[in-house]
Formats: sequence, structure tokens, C-alpha cells
Amino acid sequence: MIMDMADPNAGHQQMDEVFTDNELVHLVRNALKSIVLGDGKSYHDLIGVMHQKGPMSPDEVAMLVTCLKALSGAASSIDLTHHQALLSTIFSMSMWNYVPEIMDAIIDLVISMAASNGKYVDPCLSMLIRNFTPPYSFLRMMKQPRGLSIKEQVLSRVHSALEGISRLVPLAPMVLLTLIVQRMPRQNDNEDVLLMYVENMFRLESGSIGHLVGSTMFVAVVDRMIDLDLDIAWEDILQDDAGKGIFQLELDEINEIDDEIENDVNEPLGAQMNRMGVVGNAIAEKLDSLLALTFGHLESCQEQGRLNEVFGTLLNSFQTTVLTAYKSKFAQFVMFYACALDPEDCGVRFARTLLDIFVCNDYPPMTRMSAVAYLASYLARGKFISTDFVVEILRRLVDWCMDYCKIQNGDTNPELHRSFYSGCQAIMYVLCFRMRSLVHIPGFKSQLSRMPLESILKHRLDPLRVCLPSVVEEFLRQAKAAHLFTVSKTFVFDNLPESELSRTFGGLERLDMFFPFDPCLLKKSDRYVRPNYIFWSTVQTSFEDEEVSDQDDEEEGTHDGAMTIGDQDGFDIDEFDNALNKMSITPKNFKWGGDMQPLARMPSKLRPSTSPGSF
Repeated sequence: MIMDMADPNAGHQQMDEVFTDNELVHLVRNALKSIVLGDGKSYHDLIGVMHQKGPMSPDEVAMLVTCLKALSGAASSIDLTHHQALLSTIFSMSMWNYVPEIMDAIIDLVISMAASNGKYVDPCLSMLIRNFTPPYSFLRMMKQPRGLSIKEQVLSRVHSALEGISRLVPLAPMVLLTLIVQRMPRQNDNEDVLLMYVENMFRLESGSIGHLVGSTMFVAVVDRMIDLDLDIAWEDILQDDAGKGIFQLELDEINEIDDEIENDVNEPLGAQMNRMGVVGNAIAEKLDSLLALTFGHLESCQEQGRLNEVFGTLLNSFQTTVLTAYKSKFAQFVMFYACALDPEDCGVRFARTLLDIFVCNDYPPMTRMSAVAYLASYLARGKFISTDFVVEILRRLVDWCMDYCKIQNGDTNPELHRSFYSGCQAIMYVLCFRMRSLVHIPGFKSQLSRMPLESILKHRLDPLRVCLPSVVEEFLRQAKAAHLFTVSKTFVFDNLPESELSRTFGGLERLDMFFPFDPCLLKKSDRYVRPNYIFWSTVQTSFEDEEVSDQDDEEEGTHDGAMTIGDQDGFDIDEFDNALNKMSITPKNFKWGGDMQPLARMPSKLRPSTSPGSF
């Protein structure tokens, strides 16, 4: 009898006997009934066999496989009320502890139970999801060949079971979605556990039931990225030394921080963050690994021809989660990299979506400002974005700003007209990066002259006095060098050290200083982003041979209709240069939603920009 299997000696004798499958099932059913009839010895002997763990002899393996197969045939006889001990034993089994033969038997049993009774669908799926990750004692093996072999043996069977249950039980995918999201590791969980869990989520997304569960997988991963992102305090990455920003370090000093990544020597348009503060930050490093894993999956989607479909899910998730997360620091680079993989479709789609949000009055002002900040930063930084497309978006932004000017008769009011000022700043910011490449396009100057940009900048709403001074100053310098406008001495710029007007239009979140695609300071992620990215240092140094010095301009005066900046009495351009020593989306001591400290600014002595690569 099967009850004798609890005794090893009896078990050995029992294995010498030959039972048909039906006979084994009959024996197990009798054991299940015995507990109901008050004689539970056979039932408890069965549970004893199921409890075997650790190294097992061939006979013990055969005995456990026999019991599991027999239970699969008797799955309909397992009662939720009377067989709680057996159910608890089954659902606590970790396939990581067993040889492949036992793994197969466990999978067959779990599928049979889920198909036999709807009440078991939830616990069966939960048991499979728990096997996404190994016991903690196995984690150290996961990067070794043996560990990787066990990992594939387990996970291939887990996913086969999930797909099997989903085919047999129509409602199973909906239950699966809920359970996966609920059981997803939290921010403070082990990094290896989180990454392995997400690997399984992506495996489901690209598997046979991906059309049922895939979109939820991506949304859940992005949500976890945002959770991690927001847990990284600005104090952890802001530069402590006000006189020495990370982007002003000498190259050899930066290489000491990370000799594998060529960092920007002088990134004045980038966030004033300290890579040394990010490295060693457990949350940041966890987010970095998660981003790199996601980038790799996006590459796989592209190879499979599925990127466009996946991008739709990412774009929806971005609009509902990332766009409104004003403290987001790195998670948004998922969108940037997806666009880099498919510039002509995904890249264009992303920019046009952001533009549509900005020009639509149905969205709250803060959402519109965030959208145009993303748009400007994206157009400025994406090496893969065509110059023609940049011109197209700039034209639409200029047209919207001009239409806004036409219906406004009031004076400067940063809070009332914050969407307008954010649009103007976006135009100038993009031109800071793209001016050189654009003015070299045949006919671009004539195109720009047909855009009412000059009228917008001269409008009584006075965007030059409201937008971020560092952006305005750099834009005016480049426009002057490029001789963009025909009216001389049109623009005079006051020195506003604290930019009170700008601070007002930016609001509590300081969206006037929000350039979300400033350099990614995460080591693993940067390796993906860097080849597709325009750094300010590249823009700056590429124009050194064509510099028009401030001193020459002051001596010669305005020429060929170029703009002038310092015509006011008492205006000291050198003093202003010192004040605008660097520009950053996150200046020193800046705290979101808190009191504002003196701003860090971009150097004013920069050359008209040129863009590498496709430009």
C-alpha cells in the first residue's frame, strides 16, 4: 500500500511491485478518502513522502515522482477543506530543490489541479510565480554555469505551466496579471531577486500569452522604476562643492570615478549631479540594473519586429506615470532608448505626442509644461533625430506661441502665461543645441525668417525676461553669431541673478529648470544611451575654431543685423559671465517643493552649437 512509502525499507520493497497508472491513482484516492473517514494514516504517509527535500536517492526520487503523478490523476479528489495539509505541502514546493524528473511531475500536478477546480487556479499560479526566483541560498550560484543551468531548467517549466494553465482556464491570464503585480519585489528587496523577477515578466511579455499579459508587464516594470527613481534623494546626487561641479572635473578625475565610461568634462547644460554620489547608492544601482535589463529587452523586441507594438504600451505608461512624476531623474530614459532604436516611427511618435499634449488646453498647465520640457530636452539630446524633424517641431512650437501672442494684450505675468513661457524656453533651448546644424541647412535662415520667432521674443509678454536667464543668454549669443535676425539692437537683456520672474513661471516644481534628458549618470544605462546622445561638451568644443569673441563684438558693435545684449548703462558682461557659470536642471541645494536656493547657471562663453553624427 502507498502508506508503506513512509518507511524507506517498505518503500524499496514497494517499488519492486508493478502498478498500473490506474492502480496508483486508486491508491492515492483511497489515501485522500481515509482522512475523511477518520483513518488518516495513509493520508499522512502520503504527505510524508511529499515532504522529502535535499539530496535524494534514486529510489526516493522515484517514490516522489510516483506520488506526484498519482496525485495528478486524482486531482479532482483533492478537497479544499479536508486536505489543507496536503495542499500546503504542494504549494510550498520549490522546484529549485529538485531534479528535473521531480520538476516535471510537480508541473503536471499543478496544471491538473488548476484545470480540475477553479478554486485552485489562484494558489497554483501563485506557486508558479514564487518559483520565478530561487531560495536565497541559491542566489550566489546564479552567475555560475551550474546555477544558470538550474535556472533554465526551472523557469522553462514554470513558463510552460503558466501557458498551459492559461490555455485550459480562460480566466487564468487575468488572475495571473493581478498576482504578478502584487508579488513583484519592492524597492528594498534584493537586487538579484528583483532583476530575476522582471526577467520572468519580460519572458511572459514575449511568450505565447504575451498578447494577453504583455502590456501589464511593461506598465508594472515602469511603475517600479518610478518608485525606485523617487526613492533616490536629490541630496544623494547633487554636487556638494559649489565651486566644482562634476561636469567641470578634469577628464582624468572623472576616469578615477569610472574608468569605463568617458564622462563629459564640461556638461554645463546637464544636471549638476555627482556620479560619485550615485555610485554606491543601492537604490540608484538597482534602478540602473533594471534600466539596463529593460533596454536589453527592448532590443529583443526590435529584433522580433515587435518594438512598435511595445512602444504603444510604453507611451501610454509614460503619459500616466512618468510625465507627471516631476522628480523623475532616470526612469524616462526607457522612452529615450526605445526612440533611439526606431527613430522614424517611435522617435517621431514620441515627439508628436509630447507636442500634442503641450498645445492642448484640456491638460493641466503643469502637465503641459512637463510635456514641452521633455520635448525640448529630447530634441536637443537625441543624436538620432533628423534635422528636418527638429525644424518641423520648432515650426509648430513657434506657430503656437505666435497664436498665443495674438490673443494676449496684457503685460508680463509669469504665472498666468506659464505655458507660453515654457514653449518659448523650449524653442530657445533646442536652438542652443541645434543652432549650428540648422543654420548650415540651405534655406533654413529664410525658413526661420518666415517663422514669427522675432515677433514672439519682442512681444509685450517679454519671454526673454521671464525664461531661464542661462537659456536666454546662450540662445542670444548663438543667434547673434549666426546673424539670425535682421533688426539690430532689438534685444536687451537685464541681469536678473535670482530670476524671480522665471521662478514664478516655473512654479513650485521649478519646471523652468526641468530638462529631463540631461546626462544619465547611471553606469550600466549610460552605455546604452551614450551612442545615441548629444553631450554639451561635444556641442561646445566643435565650434572653437569659429568663435566670435565678446571683446571683438563690443569693439565692433552690432554687425550685419546681429543682436546685441549689453547695451544698457552699467551692464558688465564679465560680471554676468561669472554669474552664469553653469546651467543645471538641478542646481546646488535645490529641493523639489522646498525653498529655492541660488541657481547654478550655464557658462555664457559658449560657441554656436554643432551636432555630431547624423547632423
